[in-house]
Amino acid sequence: MKSALKSGLLALAAIALPAAASAHPAIGEAAGFSHGFAHPISGLDHILAMVMVGVFAFQLGGRATWLVPATFVLVMALGGALGVAGINVPFVEIGIALSVVVLGAVVAFNVKAPLAAALGVVGLFAIFHGHAHGAEMPENATGAAYAAGFMIATALLHVAGLALGYVVGRAGERQGAFVTRAAGGIAALSGIVILAGLI
Repeated sequence: MKSALKSGLLALAAIALPAAASAHPAIGEAAGFSHGFAHPISGLDHILAMVMVGVFAFQLGGRATWLVPATFVLVMALGGALGVAGINVPFVEIGIALSVVVLGAVVAFNVKAPLAAALGVVGLFAIFHGHAHGAEMPENATGAAYAAGFMIATALLHVAGLALGYVVGRAGERQGAFVTRAAGGIAALSGIVILAGLI
């Protein structure tokens, strides 16, 4: 089980490395992409929510394995467009914090939601995350490159969550379920702390 947990943590670290590599100043499309890529991995709330989406998709299995993350990324792009356009979405920060609480709890309790309900939940939270990404786009960034950056980074964090679920699951049904649920519980508690700081 320890080796499985180490592998999962190494996978998460590997996802974070490109942010450090792209932290140098850039211009034009490169600036847009690097800023977009760095944004989802610059805050604990985003990282936890994205990884929990991946773990949730893994727990549901079947078509949900790819439909849940794909829905999040696509709806997040729409939320990003709203943010870039300056269209107000209320309670964005609270919505992001709640996404960490809810998604962490869903993983912790291994909720077997119907696919439509799962897509609805992740789609709702994706709007908040996307709006935050879009609203914080630097003025000198290229919009399409910036969007590509935050979409790719988000998708990679989803993949990290899927990989975490798979690797931990290989530790054995009982131990793997315990570690996965514990990770969800920690994420949910972290979300509560984040939420408490906002309200």
